[in-house]
Amino acid sequence: MHRLFLLAIISVLFAAPAPAQSSQRDTALAFEQQGQLADADAAWHVWLKTHPSDAEAWAHLALIASHEERYKDAIPLYRKALALNPHLPGMRLDLGLALFKAGEMKAAAAEFSRLLKSATPGSPDSQRYTILLAMSYYGAQEFAEAVPPLKEATARDPQNLALRMTLAHSCLWSKQYQCVLDVYREILTLNAESAEADMLAGEASDELKDHATAVAQFRAAVKANPNEPQVHFGLGYLLWTQKKLEEAAVELEAELANNPGDAQSMAYLGDTWLQLNLPEKAQPVLEKALAADPSQWRAHLDLGILDADAGKNDEALRHMLLAEKLYPAEVNIHMRLGRVYKALGRFEEARTEFAKADTLTHAADESVMEKMRPRDTPVTPTPQ
Repeated sequence: MHRLFLLAIISVLFAAPAPAQSSQRDTALAFEQQGQLADADAAWHVWLKTHPSDAEAWAHLALIASHEERYKDAIPLYRKALALNPHLPGMRLDLGLALFKAGEMKAAAAEFSRLLKSATPGSPDSQRYTILLAMSYYGAQEFAEAVPPLKEATARDPQNLALRMTLAHSCLWSKQYQCVLDVYREILTLNAESAEADMLAGEASDELKDHATAVAQFRAAVKANPNEPQVHFGLGYLLWTQKKLEEAAVELEAELANNPGDAQSMAYLGDTWLQLNLPEKAQPVLEKALAADPSQWRAHLDLGILDADAGKNDEALRHMLLAEKLYPAEVNIHMRLGRVYKALGRFEEARTEFAKADTLTHAADESVMEKMRPRDTPVTPTPQ
């Protein structure tokens, strides 16, 4: 009898926590289902104190963090869940998406590549992973790597204009210019008047040194959509490189009508007025360009030239030194600096600048692609 009593007590002691534990898990799930994510997060943490190896609980914490757009927090939680159970459904995809949305594009590409290898060829999942892989490479600015999956994705979805545009950009920025032109022709079958496609073809043609075609493509882009961002700048810049300054000024002014804050257009418009010997028009535009973006070296140089012409050598020196710091490879900056130093009686410094200029050659103007390429990571469509 005594033995039976002890067994009963032991049974109660060992069995008692189970309902509470089960209840704790149910509570966490209930909070999640009701959208009470902070409460759910707290409940899962309590559960994990007694069940630290529960992969599903770690997965729930990761999902909560993702729902709250705390992707940096979600990533190690997904990895913990996968370390405990590599076969949790959907976890690797969710990890890849969290990495992508956290801006960790290379790591995201590694996850999507792994998923793609395990997917059935030709399946919807395979297409989805192909697109996600391509967009991860694109977001990482690994454009050459983005091209093959983008080609595969567009072959499966030939009516998808956005994919073809992304492919064309990737071809352009990985210097595959014939690829750009091939994709451009495909885009025209979907949209015969695509200003963006005309611009891409123009940039590729310019890289191939077919400058006449480049100008024609940009004129077509202006005709297709005169409000397309950067379309007038691209045409204006090409005309500027060809010394067609009056035409260039018209296009640069048109770009500024569309985008009054575009510092690059202001800088080249100011330089155009300077070359046309219209200093009274050049100066305010150049000053405005630097107010919008102090890194415009050409605007500093041109203002230095205007100051030097007006006998304001100290102010000219300030602008030219800033231009030299921003772009020390420009011959004209050193020549102009030498003249200003000479005018100020600083002959040794003048000789130094003239000597620097003698060691440099006049560089060719940058291509329109180099001028138009975004400084930062291109905007990448967010995968769903």
